[in-house]
Amino acid sequence: MNQDHFNRCNRRQLCAAGVSLLITARLNSGLAAREGETNAIIDTHLHCFGGQVDSRFPYHQRAPYRPQEAATPQFLLKCMRRAGVDGAVVVHPEPYQDDHRYLEYCLAQDRQRLRGTCLFFADRPGSVEQMAGLVERTGGQLIATRLHAYAPDRLPPFGTAELAHYWKTAGDLGLAMQLHFEPRYAAGLEPYIKQFPNTTVIIDHLGRPMQGTKKEHDQVVRWARFPNTVMKVSSLPSQDKYPHRPLQPIVKDLTSAFGAERMIYGGGFNKDCTGKSYQGYRQRVQELLSHLSAEDQQKILGRNASRLYRFED
Repeated sequence: MNQDHFNRCNRRQLCAAGVSLLITARLNSGLAAREGETNAIIDTHLHCFGGQVDSRFPYHQRAPYRPQEAATPQFLLKCMRRAGVDGAVVVHPEPYQDDHRYLEYCLAQDRQRLRGTCLFFADRPGSVEQMAGLVERTGGQLIATRLHAYAPDRLPPFGTAELAHYWKTAGDLGLAMQLHFEPRYAAGLEPYIKQFPNTTVIIDHLGRPMQGTKKEHDQVVRWARFPNTVMKVSSLPSQDKYPHRPLQPIVKDLTSAFGAERMIYGGGFNKDCTGKSYQGYRQRVQELLSHLSAEDQQKILGRNASRLYRFED
């Protein structure tokens, strides 16, 4: 290894360590509002797709689904303007697997208003090792890496050194670990939350309460005792489908457990989005948060995410 390469690696590691400590410090300080802070609206969960027509960004051969129609970053930015959304997080979707060319393309469309979440695989040789290069190329826009645990034939390798390596690599690079899972798999994830207390853990979609029993989801609620966890109010489940449990009490339980300081919101954008529908989704989230004060609602709708996802930088 030559001296220039050695120096670049050291600078990158020091920068990543600083970012990781900064994120954790912000969480542990309660993400308290500061004087003169603006009430930004930050959507922390959306997917963009090039669709089948964009040959520059083909879907991966292992793609579990393949959207035919596009939902482009240009369309996203237009919808954001119409709906009053100040910043958004593009969550890299499964059809691209660990090929991040489309995510890089999306983030390049607006480096100020867009952030991203990547996706790598602990049990695929060489996958996790690509993460450092992606972090460097995206210049601070990459915030988290995602872990899926919901399809029985595509589960992460629980209890292995490979999964610990994935988690550690994310933390070392200053990324949060973003968990998308069914509650029945919470027990397999909890040891890593404990093992890496300085790595922020973002829990997608309310912890998927309707995809598990109340007892299973209660374990997710109890993750609030770990100060590095953040709950996301996103992918609001339909009340017309089984198991028909009311959503409001679940949201109240989560806000009581995590507090408004450790919750964020996301959702409402898709290929059929309009400014009105995007606003309508956010209004539904606000209705679920109506038991909170206006200030606490604002923390969840944007103030927390503004810091957590480094939009302030």
